[in-house]
This record gives sequence, structure tokens and C-alpha cells, in this order.
Amino acid sequence: AAKAHLIPSSGTFPAGFVAGSTATGVKKAAGAKDLTLVVSPAHPCTVSAVFTTNKFCAAPVQVSRDVLLAKSGRGLHALVVNSGCANACTGDRGTADALAMAAAVDRSVGKQNATLVMSTGVIGQPLQMDKITKGIDVLAGAGKLAGSLEAWLAAAQGIMTTDTFPKLRSQEFKTPAGKAYRMAGWSKGAGMIHPNMATMLSAIFTDASISKPALDAAVKYAADRSFNAISIDGDTSTNDTFAVFANGAAEGPEISDLSSQAFLEFRDRLTVFAADLAKLIVRDGEGATKFVEIHVKGAKSFQDAKNVASTIATSPLVKTAIYGKDANWGRIVCAVGYSGIDIQPSAVNLHFASLDGADSLHLFKNGEPFDVNETVAARILAKEDVLVTVDLGLGSEEARMYTCDFSHEYVSINADYRS
Repeated sequence: AAKAHLIPSSGTFPAGFVAGSTATGVKKAAGAKDLTLVVSPAHPCTVSAVFTTNKFCAAPVQVSRDVLLAKSGRGLHALVVNSGCANACTGDRGTADALAMAAAVDRSVGKQNATLVMSTGVIGQPLQMDKITKGIDVLAGAGKLAGSLEAWLAAAQGIMTTDTFPKLRSQEFKTPAGKAYRMAGWSKGAGMIHPNMATMLSAIFTDASISKPALDAAVKYAADRSFNAISIDGDTSTNDTFAVFANGAAEGPEISDLSSQAFLEFRDRLTVFAADLAKLIVRDGEGATKFVEIHVKGAKSFQDAKNVASTIATSPLVKTAIYGKDANWGRIVCAVGYSGIDIQPSAVNLHFASLDGADSLHLFKNGEPFDVNETVAARILAKEDVLVTVDLGLGSEEARMYTCDFSHEYVSINADYRS
């Protein structure tokens, strides 16, 4: 109920895509949706994706990578996702099962080698393929998939594991020439979240027309500033995938020139859209009570800024202090110091603020404690949304990370995950 305001009650969805979800019985809870399918039946999609860097990458990651490589990221029509079982560390059987999932969807849509696969859930257990195959047949049946808000919300529900609410967003945009196109996307993940790609699945679907090189460039740029800029607990999962499907059904001119206004606008809109989905994951972090934005500026490079922000975001001491509503600036400054970036301590400044702008504190100025007002600090940390700004004083580049606090409940959830 506390997150109900984050679930959309309306939306505008991309032309040519239909979506839906069903309960196959893989999840223990009766009637829990655990299989999601999104299809572009009449319009082949150009697809770009970013995958987990975990060496134990799951079978669906391997299979999806192979499909994208074989098709050069073109001519795809569908995405199928199961939840409740990650199909990771499952050997040859896991690979065969992921291939079988894709093949079942291909048959249902009358295409060949046109489906990407995602899985999420418990690691090391084989898929219950009898249930999943039946579920695919049910979903692919006449009238089971739709382009409505209800269908897209169901699709977002079908990928959830420890998530407490479905994460769905949609929006309409216009090209510089005035042609409308739309994006819709969902994400999931509440724990094992950390760059580079965590236990996080996300897919964005657009009816814009864009070339494969342009889409690749936009997706990499967006991932670095969204899904690779969040951290819940510092763990990088086996299954993480962020994919963007573009089917061109809006019938606008193809975006292909990487220096054009049309491309730059698309890239930046995709980045903001992906960041919104990524922030929803942080807001639903396992046991989280605070949403924390870490803004590092004044760096020599984007990567330097991001490294510092990531170090702060993954510090258990910082995260537990924020949970305890303790404005312990020393823990943040300490994290800046061991980030591996060459800094000048006397140039560093640190601010705490509430994201609503009501209160702000300049806690650390030019390498020394400054306005350590415990009353104002208490007001800031009583809020759900907190902004930590670090100015390195070395340059003009900046980066953001999005994280949450560490609570007692996080330990309880993860101590009890398989039971």
C-alpha cells in the first residue's frame, strides 16, 4: 500500500506491441503471475541489450546474446520472461530449456529465431518446462495479449520476485519534425542490485524507427546513467538484462545519424525513461526505507565521478547511517577518500538535502567540517528521499548513483529467501 502511488493508473503505449502474463504454477503462491510475453506480431524489431557482467551468467543470458548475434539485432518479434526460477548454474539442461522457451514462442508467433528470453528467481534450480510451455501456449492464444494498461501492468507483475509492486512506465514523445512515438517499459529487482547490471531485468519497447548502430549507442549511454547507476546491496546477479525493442510502427523517419538532433533527443529521452525505471527498483529495494540520490560533481571525467558515487552508494557504513538517520558525514568523506580517484581533500565539499528542496546542509567545506546542524540534519533524514552532493572541485564532469539504506528487514528477507 505504501508504494501504491508508484503504480500507474493510465498510460500511452507503443503501436504494434501486445503484452500479457499468466500464472503457470512455478511460483509457490496460488495464482501468482510468473510468465510474461511481449510480442510485435506484424513489425520486426531492432533490438539492443546490455547483459550481466557476472561470469556465471545464466542460460537465458547466453541464449539471448546468441540470438542477437545471429540476427545482428534485427528481425526480432518477441520477449518471454519467467519468474520464480533464474535458470542459472543449471548446465546444459538450462541452456536447452532457455532454447525451448524461445522456440515455443517462435512457433506461437510463426517466426524463427525471433525471441529473447529472460529468467529471474532462485539460482541453481531447473525450470519446470511442462508448466512454462503450457503457459506460453495459453498466452499466445487468441485474445490473451493486448495493448492496454491492464495488459502491460500484468506483464510487469509477471516478472516480479521479491518486488512489492509492478514497475511500469509509458510516455509519448515527438521528433523534431513533429512525428509522435511512444515508449513503454517495465523493470524488476529489489535485491542483488549493483552495476554492472544487477538482479535486474528491464525491457523498453518503442514504436520509433531507429537503426541498429544508433540504438546500440543510445542503449549504452542510457544504461551507464540508469541501470548501471543503481545499487541496493553491492551484489551483481547472474541474470541481469536491459533490452530495448524498436519496431518502427509509428512510421516516422528512421533515426540513424548519431550527430542529429533526432538521435540526441531519442538518446536523452531513453536515458531519462530508463533512469525512472531504475529509480523504481531502488525505491523497492529489499527492506529499504530511504531513497538516496548521490550526486558527484566537479570531477575530471564522468567515470571519475561515477566511481566516487558508486563507492559511496555501496558503503554499508553510509547506508546503515542513513537508515539510522545519522548525518555521519565522516563515513561519506571516508568513502570518497578510498574510491581510488585522485582527489584534493582541501577541495572537497559535501551537502545533505531533502530531495523536495525543503532543507539543505553544507556539512563539509573545503576539506573541513562546516555547518553540522543536527536539528536540520534530523529533518532531512526523517524524509523518505535524501540527496547527497559531493563536489570534488577538480573539473566540470558529474555523475549520479541511486541507492537506498540498509535496514534490519533487508537481512531478514535475504536470510529467508529460499524458504
